[in-house]
Amino acid sequence: MLTETLDYLHKRKDSNKKFTFEIIIVNDGSKDHTLEIAHKYCKLEGSDTLRVISLDRNRGKGAAVRIGMLSARGRILLFVDADGATQFSDIEKLEEALASSVANRWNGGMAVICGSRAHLEEQALAKRHPLRNLLMYGFKLFVWLVCVRGVRDTQCGFKLFSRPAARLLFHNLHVDRWAFDVDLLYLARHFDMNIVEIPVHWQEIPGSKLVPIFSWIQMAKDLLMIRLRYSLGAWKIDPVYT
Repeated sequence: MLTETLDYLHKRKDSNKKFTFEIIIVNDGSKDHTLEIAHKYCKLEGSDTLRVISLDRNRGKGAAVRIGMLSARGRILLFVDADGATQFSDIEKLEEALASSVANRWNGGMAVICGSRAHLEEQALAKRHPLRNLLMYGFKLFVWLVCVRGVRDTQCGFKLFSRPAARLLFHNLHVDRWAFDVDLLYLARHFDMNIVEIPVHWQEIPGSKLVPIFSWIQMAKDLLMIRLRYSLGAWKIDPVYT
């Protein structure tokens, strides 16, 4: 995944001298060789191009993404899962949609562009275990009922943000684990940001970290907490963040 990403970004930089990029790898307390591999790439690329943030304990995917995004220096910010399930060059399609969204909205240039696997749904259904399909439909219905409507794929780990949108959303993010994407989109709706879904190339990667029953129950609890705690004012939303 990282080699493919760096090859793509260096080719863009070679063809456009004004193009700049940085990569931030957040190690969420993993005990495997992730940190060792990340530091090897950092030495090869230099710390201005590739930075590594290592958390001393596992804090959850949402927390890791939040820390990385709030540390980023770019004009546009992408978070992407490290498993390589999404074709990285699809960022160009998301960039085009972001430029169009920002140009057509009078909201301080705030927009969220979501990579989407919804167009692959029929193919995925045929390959997945029936129980996993049932859980997936239940989750989508629950998201629609209690949190976010109008987004077919809330969970794809390939989302692009304008800098003002990223700073505001991740500053207010409360969910630290798997349902953090829904929290982000709930906040984006609250701030009346433009949310656009763009189809991306995606492939199922063996060895998913999600344990079906336990994880879906935890995500359902998180969805309820998102709706209840924002509605009751237990989770505050700061309207200004730079």
